[in-house]
Amino acid sequence: MVDTVPKIHARPGLMLALLAFAQFVVAADYNVVYVALPDIGEALGFGPQSLQWVVSAYAVAFGGLLLFGGRLVDRIGGRRIFVIGAVVFGLACLAGGLAENPGMLIAARGVQGLGAALLSPATLMLVSTRFEEGARRNRAMAVWGAAGSGGLAAGALLGGVLTNAWGWEWVLFVLVPMALLAAVLAPSILPADERSSSDASFDVPGAVLATVGSSLLVLGLVSGPEAGWGSLRGLGSIVAGLVLLAVFAVVETKTRVPLAPMGLFRNRSLVTAILIILVFQSALAGSYYLFTTYMQNVLGYTALEAGLAFLPLTIISMFASLQLTGILLTKWGPRATLFLGMVVNGVGMLLLALSMTTNASFWQLLGGLAVWGIGGGITFPAMFVCAASGVAPSEAGIASALANASQQIGGAAGLAVLVAIAHSGLDLSVDAEPALTAVNDGLRTATWVGGVAAIVGGLLAFTLRKPGAPAPAPAADTGDEIATSH
Repeated sequence: MVDTVPKIHARPGLMLALLAFAQFVVAADYNVVYVALPDIGEALGFGPQSLQWVVSAYAVAFGGLLLFGGRLVDRIGGRRIFVIGAVVFGLACLAGGLAENPGMLIAARGVQGLGAALLSPATLMLVSTRFEEGARRNRAMAVWGAAGSGGLAAGALLGGVLTNAWGWEWVLFVLVPMALLAAVLAPSILPADERSSSDASFDVPGAVLATVGSSLLVLGLVSGPEAGWGSLRGLGSIVAGLVLLAVFAVVETKTRVPLAPMGLFRNRSLVTAILIILVFQSALAGSYYLFTTYMQNVLGYTALEAGLAFLPLTIISMFASLQLTGILLTKWGPRATLFLGMVVNGVGMLLLALSMTTNASFWQLLGGLAVWGIGGGITFPAMFVCAASGVAPSEAGIASALANASQQIGGAAGLAVLVAIAHSGLDLSVDAEPALTAVNDGLRTATWVGGVAAIVGGLLAFTLRKPGAPAPAPAADTGDEIATSH
């Protein structure tokens, strides 16, 4: 059956601005709490091992519910799910800022993850279906990607400034009006949802298997450093998650209207994008955490100073996304653009690692941060351009969710592995503070590993077809089209 092609939208500029704004909010939330973690732990009485759950609760819910959220986008509509997700996200931020104990904050962060799992695939689906594949979509994705890469860096900046000025609660309070404003504006700016011409039934067994399996996988990855990789919560959750996801894959091949159509995995661009996102986010999420820890625990920066240190990275990454990505994609295609972005990103991390000493000045670190920002700014939107290529409109939501799920799983895995490497030479079982040089050496080694992983991951781009090579027949119906916008 032919997919319903979305109608041309009369105000693409306003629509793209709102979608980019929503992406900025979700991306900023990913890093905004990092700088505030010491203050959160002290204020609410978190233990040293339980504090990571301020980050992990969000990651588990976000990563676990993305496939479910993506399919809701396809079935119910991008605008409806955008509004619901923004409202849930904003109210959860409010509840988190008002939390009076660790349990309340962790629960609120989990509900935030649910809101993000609805909002994020809706946002990406609307960008990828309302702009014609090619130069127009590349430009739209460049703007959307600039908001995402800028939001990641700006989150750390906002976290430091707000924590220093008004307290840790404001790293969550600041997101409340942003999310609710997006929800209020959406009905008048985003195009109305159109009923899918496909079967309206929903794959409940697939949704349960995908949600539980993804949640257990992310839970195991974030629990490994705390509970031990061989523990029931660490390795046990990872194994259980992988088994459930394997069962999910089998069930999907036998379901009439699957949650995640297996034909999507015959789309080479989507599969390559998923793998590159996995590697990119593994290096990025861990490295943000490592650099924040380095500035505060080694160089002695305050929360405000650590936040301000991310300002050059924020500006440079947004500039690279807006000014370079669209040009490179149009001239070189995703293959060369992704390779270049990943390599530059990795080189920036390596330069940063070289500069990480116990008495480094900010000016010594600036070169690595600048190169890192350029590489990340190029790579972030290019990955999602690749993920949206050749996907039918009726499957854009689930394709977006798959790309976002790889981002969350990669981030959880990268954070767990790089933090474990950073701590491998430290004796954390004693009460005495580890030597400053030992802390620095661990953080520096982990940053090296992240940089090398990004460079090696760039080789995945060569699995894409060369520009001009014939594309295989699409997995979806041949009548599918991508909507255009002017």
